[in-house]
Amino acid sequence: MASDSDPAVPPAAEAQTDDAGHEPSAKHAKKKGPGSLLRILSWVVIGAGAVLIVAGVVTWFTVQSQLSDENITVSEDAERFAGDKVDGPLTAYSEAEVIQKHALEAGNGKTYAELDREDPARDTVMTASFLRTSLFTSIVSFGVAAFAFGMGLLMILIGYILMRLSRLVVEAERGAVPAVT
Repeated sequence: MASDSDPAVPPAAEAQTDDAGHEPSAKHAKKKGPGSLLRILSWVVIGAGAVLIVAGVVTWFTVQSQLSDENITVSEDAERFAGDKVDGPLTAYSEAEVIQKHALEAGNGKTYAELDREDPARDTVMTASFLRTSLFTSIVSFGVAAFAFGMGLLMILIGYILMRLSRLVVEAERGAVPAVT
């Protein structure tokens, strides 16, 4: 270990040793600068984006499979998709519209809440309301799945941009390019 009185050891060399006189390893000597932290953040954002994409795809196909397993066909009097199998958000919405139309016809233009308790059409209108609610739940699920997928793509794009920025920051830290403010 060099002492303050030893003129052969420059002051800079003394600063590079620890209390025991050992030189720090390269692993510990390297500091994590903003570029390294930005790179870590970019990988976290990319990973989260990938998870959202997988979750969106799995949710979409799970809802589609469950809806398809019900073997519902869009009514023939529907404005759109008549006779098609209900297995997606558009066919589910089309069938929900037809169910509403039929329920209003059965209830003489009244909804479940508007019908008297003794009205024989009340059970039919109630069942129609439940069916419409189930179809709308599947439509919302498709929307959430599509939103998760889209957000995943956006996060991967943001992660990629952060990765590119981290390279610029690392180069600026090394003095290779001027820092951009």
